[in-house]
Amino acid sequence: MEENFEGEELDNIVVLNDENGNEVKFEFLDLVELDDEEYVVLLPIVEEGEEDDGEVVILKLEDNDDEDSEEESYVSVDDEEVLNRVFEIFKEKFKDEFDFLDEE
Repeated sequence: MEENFEGEELDNIVVLNDENGNEVKFEFLDLVELDDEEYVVLLPIVEEGEEDDGEVVILKLEDNDDEDSEEESYVSVDDEEVLNRVFEIFKEKFKDEFDFLDEE
């Protein structure tokens, strides 16, 4: 069975499993380097009928130590300062492409 996705770019879609084992799809927006670490900026893909809050997800990219494995791991970032710095870099790079809402 062949699935046809007209007009959709699927090469920038990242599928991750949440803590409950459910698959969650994200659109890959950017890779940001900060202090010799790499962070991905992802936008959750909202299924029809679900509410979109427009918030991005920032995860730290970690290479697995297993040399045979090509897999990378995405880990959540708890440091608010790091998250803010990564987001500021991302906002600066994409200021002409996205409308950012400043939350007070």
